[in-house]
Amino acid sequence: MSQSALKTTTTKTTSTSRSRLRVLPFLAVAATALLAGCAQRDSVTVGAIPDDYRTNHPIVIAEKNQKIDLAVGAGDRGMTGSQRDTLLGFLDGYDKSAAPTLTIQIPRGSANEVAATAAGRDFARLAIASGVKRNRIVVVAYQAGSSEISAPVRVAYISVKAQTDKCGRWPDDLVETSENKHYADFGCSYQNNLAAQMANPADLIGPRKQTTIDAENRGAVIDVYRNRGISGEFLGNSEVTY
Repeated sequence: MSQSALKTTTTKTTSTSRSRLRVLPFLAVAATALLAGCAQRDSVTVGAIPDDYRTNHPIVIAEKNQKIDLAVGAGDRGMTGSQRDTLLGFLDGYDKSAAPTLTIQIPRGSANEVAATAAGRDFARLAIASGVKRNRIVVVAYQAGSSEISAPVRVAYISVKAQTDKCGRWPDDLVETSENKHYADFGCSYQNNLAAQMANPADLIGPRKQTTIDAENRGAVIDVYRNRGISGEFLGNSEVTY
């Protein structure tokens, strides 16, 4: 091979190597951009219906009207034992520290108007005995729908509850979809049940104040640790032989 041909071949090889070196950084940048795009994808907010049931059915804290209807017969004379037990159970949810207004609605123009009036007075006395302040009880009348029926006495108060939206939304047919996403009502019952179990809705906002320590129990625990002793209860429930 002549020197000119060798020089030409060397020049082509060098040019090809330089072209490859130019392409490699470009491919690296492109691959990085693609990976960054995958990392920033939000799978929760994609689509019309969120994939997270907590986003689709959030638990909120709001005031809710708690009410109960107590049936009163036309021949009753005052509060019955069954009515007493039912009302006491209803008043267990009354927050005495917040002391909301307790409203007792007595029917007017119904077949049991006289009996309902007497029962309403007994309901008010029972509420006072249960810890409801006298000035927070309001007794009002409402017009019954018919004079031939016995209308109930309604007891109600407003309380702060953890709650969600109503379940049962089916805007689309589950069969007519190929996207494999959560349906609109998915997780609603679970969120409602969880909200109903919250005895203190404020626990969802922040932690409570810590209670004081039990100094006696703490001293006993420290003594056991110092003596390296193992309690009999632990040994009885443990699967390890010491």
